[in-house]
Amino acid sequence: MFAQPEFWVAVSFVILMAVFAYFGVHRTVLTALDHRSERIRAELDDARRLKDEAAKLLAEYKARHAKAEAEAQEIIASAKAEAERIAAEAKTKMEDFVARRTKTAESKIALAEAQALADVRAAAADAAVTAASTILAQSVRGPVADDLLAKGITEVKAKLN
Repeated sequence: MFAQPEFWVAVSFVILMAVFAYFGVHRTVLTALDHRSERIRAELDDARRLKDEAAKLLAEYKARHAKAEAEAQEIIASAKAEAERIAAEAKTKMEDFVARRTKTAESKIALAEAQALADVRAAAADAAVTAASTILAQSVRGPVADDLLAKGITEVKAKLN
């Protein structure tokens, strides 16, 4: 039994444990383990706290994102409404412009017709005066004829114009 190496290893181990117990190494090891346990617990608590903060930040950013999306949709709707209003206004202005141009063109046409009618009347009056003066000059002679001719021409011009 004393010649077996396992026996001496067992005796050395028991002596080592007795020395450790005498000097209180087990308390030091247990204290170190307790400190390590506390440090791990503190790290876990910090990790939970950081996780909660991250979750709060994520929720806050999601809320901001939703608010920004809503604002963007509102801006788009407003821009569409403004574009439709501008298009309707432009259409109305265009219709007014076309109506004014049509009215102007119609008034110019009416004025041209009136001018042409006046020109035709004047030409007809001139032709009638010339024809009347020619006929009267050939049929009536003397000072009475000249006086009648002048009065007739003046009356015809006044009536035709």
